[in-house]
Amino acid sequence: MDITLKKGQIRGTIKVPSSKSQTIRALLVATFAQGNSIIHNPLYSSDTLSCIAGCRALGAVIIESEETLIVQSPIEFPTKVTIDCGNSGTTLYLLSAMVASFPIEATFTGDAQLKNRPVRPLLEALISLGVELSYPSNYTKQWYPPFTIKGPVKGGSVNITCHTSQHLSGLLLGSILGEGTTEIHVDLLNEKPYVEMTLQWIEKQQLSMEYNKELTHFVIPGKQSYKPINVTIGGDYSSASFFFCAAAVARGSIRVTGLLKEDKQGDKEILSILEQMGCEVVWQEEAVTVSPPQSKELVGGEFDLNAIPDALPILAVTACFVKGTTILGNVPQARIKETDRIESMKVNLEKLGVKVEDTEDSLIIHGSGSLNGGIVDGFEDHRIIMAMAIASLNTETPLTIKGIEAVDVTFPSFFTLLETIKQEIQ
Repeated sequence: MDITLKKGQIRGTIKVPSSKSQTIRALLVATFAQGNSIIHNPLYSSDTLSCIAGCRALGAVIIESEETLIVQSPIEFPTKVTIDCGNSGTTLYLLSAMVASFPIEATFTGDAQLKNRPVRPLLEALISLGVELSYPSNYTKQWYPPFTIKGPVKGGSVNITCHTSQHLSGLLLGSILGEGTTEIHVDLLNEKPYVEMTLQWIEKQQLSMEYNKELTHFVIPGKQSYKPINVTIGGDYSSASFFFCAAAVARGSIRVTGLLKEDKQGDKEILSILEQMGCEVVWQEEAVTVSPPQSKELVGGEFDLNAIPDALPILAVTACFVKGTTILGNVPQARIKETDRIESMKVNLEKLGVKVEDTEDSLIIHGSGSLNGGIVDGFEDHRIIMAMAIASLNTETPLTIKGIEAVDVTFPSFFTLLETIKQEIQ
């Protein structure tokens, strides 16, 4: 499905959906706990529904309602199972490492995009810890889904290079359940705040784990267990980032509610970047108001996005409205998301008249303070689609986005919410 959007003024208050990352972590902890858990204010999206389906495949009983998820952990795990993770990389990486701690023959698969997401660092680490790995008899593409693993994790020492933080988060969550002590040496870690989010869950569970402040060395005793939870999921900063940036793009004030200031979500950092670009950010209780610069232009700069790669598409759009050069750098992992986001944003922005350069790990935008309209591709990537929708708020002519279905991955109500704060300019 395609959509054509016209230029518009924005102002108002919205409540963004709950955090995808936190909802999935809550589901996994609840599934591997012993007893009943309650998750308040969960996110319902295609990614979290894929996680729910995976937990059910393991034997969890999950009761869904609008406001809560009630999770009864499996009485007994199956000996053999196939888990379809859909488009959810978070589910694939975290759940496979947790399942690997048990003697379950588990096959992990997903949609066409997920089958192109690299899993090699995680799978090699699991093999080093005693896990068996195999592929379907007619499959020749190693280190990608579908694959079959059989645990348990026996413990030992392992080195891992984490181009995506989810590999490390999975190992941490799974090693807790393994048979022996696991020592992890991290040679490279991108997206550090997401590991901090995982550690926050582990600390709240009062589980034993030693690690250094650089997050490069971990010692995790095995044979531990998760406890049932009763938690409330806060708003998603990744989703909120599109509306934060809409204030800068369309030069209107936006108030976003339902956000927890103490949340470990990395994309909260986008507020600091917007302040550096000249926007005003005001915190209230569980709400943030972002306003554009008063009587002046947005300011560009060089921004390190290694910790917040998901912010690349929307910050690239925002940078177009800077009169000058903006560098979004140190984000090589953006090339291995649902699409190569560096290349995809370069293609789209060039179609709209922007001069853009790219390197292996960065996007360089030479902004002119405006954007042409035209036709762009959604690249089956929810964050590309939402970023281009925000761009449409201030394009010279209408903007058509080809293929917007993928927005359901994290933010099914995105276009509805956008319309509530937008008034088209005739």
